[in-house]
Amino acid sequence: MAAPTLQYSHEILGVLGKEADELEKEARLLLALKYYKNGQLSSGLAAQLAGISRSEFTYVLGKHGLSPFGETPEDLEESLANARNASID
Repeated sequence: MAAPTLQYSHEILGVLGKEADELEKEARLLLALKYYKNGQLSSGLAAQLAGISRSEFTYVLGKHGLSPFGETPEDLEESLANARNASID
């Protein structure tokens, strides 16, 4: 498996107040979230990229306002409203 490296100066770590391993973990997670949001990676592969379990990635999706079902919160609300209207008819 390829292990790309992220190059940055110590100044960046100082300004962000992070250790190198913390910055790299955060960068992997943000990259995984972006690829998932764009539909380029499944939740399982995005979790693998982030270096966390799929269940943990699902939790992180919610914290970032993303759905593990590939829908936005607005899409889910619309689907719920449609289902409620259909059950009334």
